[in-house]
Amino acid sequence: MAWHCSGTTNQEMVAKLKEAGILTTDRAEAAMLAVDRAKYCHEPDPYVDRPRRIGYNVTISAPHMHAYALSILSDQLCDGAKALDVGSGSGYLSGCMAFMVGPRGRVIGIDHIPELIEISTKNVSKDCPHFMKEGRIKFVVGDGRLGYAAEGPYNAIHVGAAAETLPQQLIDQLAPGGRLICPVVTCESFQRLQNLLQVDKNRDGTVVKKKLMQVSYVPLTDPATQLLNEY
Repeated sequence: MAWHCSGTTNQEMVAKLKEAGILTTDRAEAAMLAVDRAKYCHEPDPYVDRPRRIGYNVTISAPHMHAYALSILSDQLCDGAKALDVGSGSGYLSGCMAFMVGPRGRVIGIDHIPELIEISTKNVSKDCPHFMKEGRIKFVVGDGRLGYAAEGPYNAIHVGAAAETLPQQLIDQLAPGGRLICPVVTCESFQRLQNLLQVDKNRDGTVVKKKLMQVSYVPLTDPATQLLNEY
């Protein structure tokens, strides 16, 4: 499906996402206005609504996918919440999440490519330096498929790459009342497709899964495989 939410400025892009009914909460809108995509997408026309390469065979997702993610996780990205961004890449979505959880909250961005952690740290430090000074955002090198138990449990978990199967470790690190969204590979009629799954953990610890939409993400894999393959 083609989206037409491109803009020439960050504000215009956000306005079009809202008009299209993709950006559905005031808090998600405020986050995308506060965190400037151009500081994370270092190419011409950063507000075009499509994924852009950022090196190391990964991309910064299209703005409409960020808008969906932030809208879906808005209730969980409340003041003082903890969040995990798996495959944090450029640091853009981690920055938006940090805006939403506020100075009492904490966001962990995890990526297995050290150079991307350096890039994301630099991007956020230039765009929203107070996020780093306040300690509300931290980027770590690690295998996101295993989560980051040291800082859990998390109220919100976002996975920015497609998993072959939904990682149980991430479900385990979800707090009661928390929500996880993750693209997961599925095979239908001999085709490999990806479904964006929403996983909610109830207060009693039971888990409810829901398919949201078909998506197209780079694979959630190990560093060697990622660096060897062009997607």
